[in-house]
Amino acid sequence: MDDKAQRTRFYSKVLGASMNPSKAEEQVADDVIPYIISLDIGTTTMRSHVYVKDGSIKGSSSKRIQVIYPKPRWSEIDPDQLVQQAVECIKESIRAANITASQVTCMGITNQRSTFLTWDRETGKPFHNFITWQDLRASDHVKSWNNSYKLRALNKGSSFLHLFTRQPRFLAASVLKFLSNQVGLRLIWALENIEELKKRASEDQVMFGCIDTWLLWKLTGEKVHATDYSNASGTGLFDPFQVEWSSIVCNLLNIPMNILPEIKDTSCLFGKTDPSLFGAAIPITAMISDQMSAMFGECCYDVGDMKCTMGTGTFVDVNTGSYAHASVAGLYPQIGWKIKDELVYVAEGAITDTGIVIDWAKSIGLFEDVSDTARIAESVPDSDRVCIVAAFSGLQAPINDDKAASSIIGVKPTTTKAHLVRALLESIAFRFKILYEAILKESKVELSYMIRADGGVCNNNFLMQLISDLTGQVIDRAKQRADITSLGAAFLAGLHAGVWKNKEELRSIRKSENLFKPDSKRWQEYKDVFTDWERAVTRSKEWYAQDG
Repeated sequence: MDDKAQRTRFYSKVLGASMNPSKAEEQVADDVIPYIISLDIGTTTMRSHVYVKDGSIKGSSSKRIQVIYPKPRWSEIDPDQLVQQAVECIKESIRAANITASQVTCMGITNQRSTFLTWDRETGKPFHNFITWQDLRASDHVKSWNNSYKLRALNKGSSFLHLFTRQPRFLAASVLKFLSNQVGLRLIWALENIEELKKRASEDQVMFGCIDTWLLWKLTGEKVHATDYSNASGTGLFDPFQVEWSSIVCNLLNIPMNILPEIKDTSCLFGKTDPSLFGAAIPITAMISDQMSAMFGECCYDVGDMKCTMGTGTFVDVNTGSYAHASVAGLYPQIGWKIKDELVYVAEGAITDTGIVIDWAKSIGLFEDVSDTARIAESVPDSDRVCIVAAFSGLQAPINDDKAASSIIGVKPTTTKAHLVRALLESIAFRFKILYEAILKESKVELSYMIRADGGVCNNNFLMQLISDLTGQVIDRAKQRADITSLGAAFLAGLHAGVWKNKEELRSIRKSENLFKPDSKRWQEYKDVFTDWERAVTRSKEWYAQDG
C-alpha cells in the first residue's frame, strides 16, 4: 500500500467509516502540505530545492559539478558522478526541509541543454563521458558540413520549396547551418571515433540522451528512456515545425533514430523514482531545459514576453506563442514548453562565455570579488578605448564563428585594471545589444514593455543599467533571480500534481527586485566605443582557421 493510500485509510477511520474513500482522499489533499523538489543541473553547479505552495524554499543543497577538460577545447562531465551527486543533493535538501521522501508531492528536473551521452542498451554502461554544450571538438566537422555539397543541396532545395509554399520550415532549412553547441556533429564525432559505440550502434544497442534523459533513466531504476519537447528542441536533431525528431537531419548525418528517447509533455508524469534511492517513490512530473525553465519561472507566458538569463552564458528568449520562428541569423527556434494542448515556441539567442570570462578576469587578478566590479567600472569615466572580445567558445549569433578567439585590443600605458574591468562589462553589454537587435529584427514579435532578467551576473548594477541604456528597454530584475530556473521547474511539476490550478496563480509568486530604466543620452556617449568594439570583433574572427 502506498503512502497516500495509507493516509487515506487513516483519515477514513478518524472521520468515520461511512465516509466515501475518494472524499477522504480529497480531505488529505487539503490537509497535507505539498512539497515540491526541483533539481537544477547547471553548467558548473547543481542545486536541489524543496518548495512549498507560496514559492518559498524550505530546504536546499548544492554541489559543484566537476567539468573535465581532457584536451584543449574539449569539455566533459563524468555521468556516474553526476547521478551520485544528484541523489545526494536531493537527499540533503529533503533533510534540510525536515521532511521525508514520502511527504514529497512531486519532483521537477531542469538542466543545461545539449550536453549528451550514449550508453549500452543491454548493460547500461556509458560509452564515454558527457560531452558538454561548450565542447568544440567537432568544430572542424561543423565547418566541413556547412561547406558540404549535401548541405548546399538541402539549402537550395528548401529555398525553392519556400518560394512556392511560403512555409517557414523551408525558410529555416534554406539557411540551415550546423552549430557546435548543438548535439548533431558532436554525436557524429563520437559515433566515428569511439569504436565500441560504433560497433554497438551497428547492432542497435545504443541509447542516447542529454542530462535530463540520463538522470530520468537512472532515477527510475533504468525503466524510462524519455525527454521533453524543450530539451529535444535544443539538440538540433528536432524539427520544431513538425514537432518530432527530424528524420531529415538524422538521415543527412546518418544518425540512427532508434537511439533517440521518447518525447513527452514538459509537465506530465514521466515516472517515479526507485524507492530504494530516497525511501519512497517520488513522482517526476516535469522535465524542462534550463532556459525554458527560467522563461517559465519568469512568468513569460504571453507573446512578446522576453527574458535574459546571465550566468555561465547569456540567453535571450522571447515568447513567440504558437509560431515557430524561422531564423536566417543563427537563432534556433525552440519549444518553450508543452502542457497538454498548449505548445509555446520561443526564439532564442545565446552567448556562451559571460560568466566564464568574468571568472577568468578574477583568476588573473583584475578584481578580488565579483560584487566589486560595478564599483570598479564606475570609478573611471570610460574604458580608455580598450576593447575586449570574449570568445572562449567562439562567437555565437548573430556573428556565428566557432573559430573566433578572445582578444584585448587598445591597451596603453594609461590603461589600469579599472579600465579593463569596465571594458569587460561593456563587452558583455555590447554582445547583448547585437543579439537583442537580431532577435527583434527576425522574430517580428511586438515585445512587452520590459525585459525580465535573472542569473548571477544580473547582480551587477552597472551592467544592468548599461544594457537598459543600449536597448532602450526597462530591465526588470527578479527577486528570485538566483533560483528562477529551479522555480520554473517547480511550477511545472506542481501544475501537473495539482499544487497550483493554472499559470495565473504563479504570477504573484514571481517578484521584481529592481527596475532599470533607460537613459536615451547614454547611447550617444557609447556610439564610438561600440564602433571600436565591432572592429575588435572583426579582428578576432577566424583566428583558429589555420590550426584547426
